[in-house]
Amino acid sequence: MYDPEADPVVDDNGFQEYNSFSEKSIRLGFIRKVYGILTCQIAVTIAIMSLFLYVHEVREYSRNNPWMWFLALAITFIAIIVLACCPNVRRQSPTNMILLAVFTICEGFLLGTVASHYDQDAVLMAVGVTAIVTVSLTIFAFQTKWDFTMMGGMLFVFLIVLLCFGLLCAIIRSKYVTLVYACLGALLFCAYLVFDTQLMLGGKHKYSLSPEEYIFASLNLYLDIVNMFLYILAIIGIARD
Repeated sequence: MYDPEADPVVDDNGFQEYNSFSEKSIRLGFIRKVYGILTCQIAVTIAIMSLFLYVHEVREYSRNNPWMWFLALAITFIAIIVLACCPNVRRQSPTNMILLAVFTICEGFLLGTVASHYDQDAVLMAVGVTAIVTVSLTIFAFQTKWDFTMMGGMLFVFLIVLLCFGLLCAIIRSKYVTLVYACLGALLFCAYLVFDTQLMLGGKHKYSLSPEEYIFASLNLYLDIVNMFLYILAIIGIARD
């Protein structure tokens, strides 16, 4: 029988069985650390996006120097691969914080270039809707008795299907098909947000993250929110055309 007082066995991905947070203080400290880092990431991202929306020189310089976009994209992929696939690196401080900071800055730059192609009102609406949905789903994940941590495989399959559907949309180039794609993408990452939130909470859920994986948890939540924002922005942009 599993002993909740014993040290939990953590795999290479940082997952462990429930009851890993045997002490409430450890769980609460972990959650506070994750949301503290996530808040900083979102603040930096919004600040960078604001430069692209409200400073004409920044927007024009980015458009005239496309190499910056490709460089930021390459750094983003490298950083996320290292943080997601190298447990020892993402648990080693301050290397993990430096990588996360570099990733966040590059992601903010990429989001800023995307947002600059939309009206300011559309971007602000997307930010507001994303904020409301994020807070609502976070409260739901904290309160619900449904265990979403067991649905990781199903969500991954839906993600693969969505990627294939995205390739189809690029070929068809239909406004209505793209709208359906954006709606499905927003719904998928809403589900991922609940899933990753419950992984962080631990407790009575089937699976949870180790308290050492605060960088991994922050990264997951940040990516969920960013992807949700992009799909919501696409929906608003199509609706306003």
